[in-house]
Amino acid sequence: MDVTQFIVLAIFASTILALIFTNQRPSTVFSGAVLGLLVSQQLSLDDILLNLTNKGLITLILLLLISSAIDKTALIKRLGRKLVNTNFTQSYWRLFSLTFLSSALLNNTAIVASLIGPIKQNQYHPASRLLIPLSYSAILGGTVTLIGTSTNLIVDSFLQEHGHPGFNFFDFTLYGAIAGLSCGLLMFMLLPLLPSIGSKNTNYREYMVEAEVEAGSELIGKTVEQNHLRNLPELFLVEVIRNGNLISPVSPDLVIVENDKLIFSGNVQKLDNLSHIKGLSMFAETDGVLRESLTEVVVANRAQIIGQTIKKLGFRALFDAAVVAIRRDGEQLSGKLGEIKLQAGDFLLLAAGPDFATRQNIGKNFFVLSEQKINRPLTNKQEWITLGGFLTTIALAALNVISLAIGLLFLAALLIAAKVTSNGEMKRNLPLNLIVVIVGALSLATALENSGVIAITTSALMPLLSGADWFMALVVIYLVTLLLTEFVTNNAAAALMFPFAYGLVQIIGAPIMPFALAVAFAASASFISPFGYQTNLLVFNAANYKYSHFISMGLPISIMYSVIVLTLLKWTYL
Repeated sequence: MDVTQFIVLAIFASTILALIFTNQRPSTVFSGAVLGLLVSQQLSLDDILLNLTNKGLITLILLLLISSAIDKTALIKRLGRKLVNTNFTQSYWRLFSLTFLSSALLNNTAIVASLIGPIKQNQYHPASRLLIPLSYSAILGGTVTLIGTSTNLIVDSFLQEHGHPGFNFFDFTLYGAIAGLSCGLLMFMLLPLLPSIGSKNTNYREYMVEAEVEAGSELIGKTVEQNHLRNLPELFLVEVIRNGNLISPVSPDLVIVENDKLIFSGNVQKLDNLSHIKGLSMFAETDGVLRESLTEVVVANRAQIIGQTIKKLGFRALFDAAVVAIRRDGEQLSGKLGEIKLQAGDFLLLAAGPDFATRQNIGKNFFVLSEQKINRPLTNKQEWITLGGFLTTIALAALNVISLAIGLLFLAALLIAAKVTSNGEMKRNLPLNLIVVIVGALSLATALENSGVIAITTSALMPLLSGADWFMALVVIYLVTLLLTEFVTNNAAAALMFPFAYGLVQIIGAPIMPFALAVAFAASASFISPFGYQTNLLVFNAANYKYSHFISMGLPISIMYSVIVLTLLKWTYL
């Protein structure tokens, strides 16, 4: 081994060790690796720029940007409210089915993020009995299609980098569907292993929010329980005001009628979960000023508005702002939002108009604290354009009518034109950290190949594999990738292992596709560690899980998943 090969191997080993043993982000680690390769002249800037224009990488970026727009639709949020009921078995299979199927087409991390709230908020079962299954279902569903998880698209980008046409849309489906459904059944049998843990303490400040039931609302004529109003993420229905009368506490059997005022208490950052309920309008919406940016203020101790109600003040005309929510420390507020008498120290969340900042009376009455962001609901037309456009794009790509990248590019332009998203929002949602990881991994792979490190490594393995068929080599690649993904995250594991899989294929003369599929499936099979996959980390932080909970639940699932995938690969390609 010469000096060049030693330098590249040292940088590669340092990258793995940094990913495993430090708390640095993968993007930071891969950035350091690329800088090391540049300084040591093992890579040129042209090599890095070439990797930056990789077609698979561009497809992945477009898909993630489109997923951010799709996450604005009400579909997953509306279904999420109806997932959990009194029957635990039924709740589990509802959860598994929705998560598994939606993760095959949509970003599985976004799916889990959307469903954590309704599961934590459910009144029937401990969230800890359902959150790990939520994550595992998303992982399993993501392996069914090319676009289900970023890992598949990363491996696809490596294939295209080496002159291969890449995966077809349904190349993963046979393996992912059989392994996923089998593991879903096993997971159901293992549910007694999951703990019943109390909910974590909330760290948000509870505001009181008022919403009115409009004529024709989907809530009318159904009970609170039938409307799933107790499953809203971090928002609690505390009172109902009907014909001037206060109903509190609110019974699950209370039937909602037109013009009811529903009083919620909870996290104002979850207000978009109210706006997705058809026929339910928040207080500020009736004033016509509810915006994406909300301003948080506190009533000053010498304010002229102290002792007066929001309604009698003519708040909108006075300040060019409408009150969305109110909070009073140390006291539970009750009644209509507009009829609460304001006190010094009250916190108000305001939907401010264009003249709010220039009004002379703002400083006399309020201290402005901060700005809050809420997601505005899409119109029905925008929802149809978003979901219909996405499904059409996927169908055309699956039928090889157009390439996925071109379809997503046109869809992004359509969503901007329909004002579902904007150029600025696209820029904010650009996954820079993931881009750095993939470009860094591609660049590291280029250095490993150009220096001859991969050729030396695979040649050293030949004596161990001589006399055996190439399936044994595939099993080795799969198991090493599986082990790596539990320590360094799925995307990094796929990016680091593919070059070795490709080099081994070149030496033993095996087909590339089963090895590429093995890397992709193994990199996604992070069931044992809460840190190997984004969805595991989300649910780990959402409940008081211990590492041991993932091991006891995930180990048998990982074994079954691996046996099924490897058996199917052998059956398909041997």
